Amino acid sequence: MGQSRNGPYWNVAFQDCTGKLEGKIWSPKSQEYPALEAGKIVFVHGTVESYRDKLQLKVDHLELNPSTNGGINLAEFMPASKVPPEQLMESIEDLITEHMKHRPWKKLCRKVLRDEAIREKVLTAPGAKTVHHAYVGGLLEHSLAVANLCMSICENYPDLDRQTLLAGAIFHDLGKAWELTGGLANDYTDAGRLMGHIQIGIEKLEPFLTKAKDLDDELKLHLKHLITSHHGEHEFGSPVCPKTPEAFILHHADNMDAKLNMIEAAYEEMDQTGKTWSPYLRFLERNIFRPTPTPDPNRKNRNTTENQCLLPLKA
Repeated sequence: MGQSRNGPYWNVAFQDCTGKLEGKIWSPKSQEYPALEAGKIVFVHGTVESYRDKLQLKVDHLELNPSTNGGINLAEFMPASKVPPEQLMESIEDLITEHMKHRPWKKLCRKVLRDEAIREKVLTAPGAKTVHHAYVGGLLEHSLAVANLCMSICENYPDLDRQTLLAGAIFHDLGKAWELTGGLANDYTDAGRLMGHIQIGIEKLEPFLTKAKDLDDELKLHLKHLITSHHGEHEFGSPVCPKTPEAFILHHADNMDAKLNMIEAAYEEMDQTGKTWSPYLRFLERNIFRPTPTPDPNRKNRNTTENQCLLPLKA
């Protein structure tokens, strides 16, 4: 809410899956809305104007909480993974089938992912609030990419414990489904602010680990270490540093996929402007350059979706 010579007005921001648009509700219309809460679906009618070289919506009418005909698809109102979450989950299940030969590991992972309460949260959860994979299905997209990276690395280092590493990759960010509210006004929950996703994730897994009597306690401990140490360093919020080869692999795969997702988002914005340099990216602490690629008939176009659930960065 702001104040002008003509009376109070609202600064508002509208968004759907196509992007965001700033707007104004001027007086006296603004006085019809004594309070506005972020994250609400609205029906809006108004006039698009140009203000300081940016489009702005002058609101003539705003209907709060309009009928949604029995439900909404969040992917229509906010950014979402290009691959449907159900397909991402299916790909994770396929990795479990392919790589987990130790039955107790396979049984544990499937029990967690097929638990109704967990599955419902994970299918729509973002991977972060703003930094990377911050969209519907982002958590699954990130977890799948990290898992694929880890399995690829195991091909070069066959002595790694592939199965424990896969479990750690799948569940390393599980707690984010409860750390963040998700939805239209994605923000941190009380538990997210007070504990963080690492602690929450361990707590969510603990009942399943306790019931997994056939899974060796040393394997359970290693899984907990992978999750607890995946941020890598204390200054990055890691309670402990990686102390096994698998923990090092998980940390670097997680970090790589997060950073490549940030770069991909920057590239998508650069597609709109035709520029080869990005603005300064605070979380990467640099500008990003888009180099001219070597001609290659087998190189995938960045706009295609084929295999994107298998790769951290479309190539």
